[in-house]
Amino acid sequence: MTDKPFIPRARAVRDVEGIVDHYLEEVSEPAAIGFIDALEQAYADIGKFPASGSSRYAFELDLPGLRFWPLVRYPYLVFYVERDDHVDLWRVLHGNRDIPR
Repeated sequence: MTDKPFIPRARAVRDVEGIVDHYLEEVSEPAAIGFIDALEQAYADIGKFPASGSSRYAFELDLPGLRFWPLVRYPYLVFYVERDDHVDLWRVLHGNRDIPR
């Protein structure tokens, strides 16, 4: 099995940049680096097993194929849709957020 590459949408890139900036400004550099490491691990896991993410919000939002993967040790969820040849990265959002809204 070959890992699927990620193609992030512009909004997902802004999400990640904003989260990293938050950790750098409000918490610490090690926390920002830890977030990036957790995100990279999530990308690796999703790339290998994209169908294993939760489809909970796909039903709530009526977005067929939408899945999410929680980061380890960080309160963020990676939202994506599996395509034939890649993973379409939609958003990276805080898990306490009102996701359907």
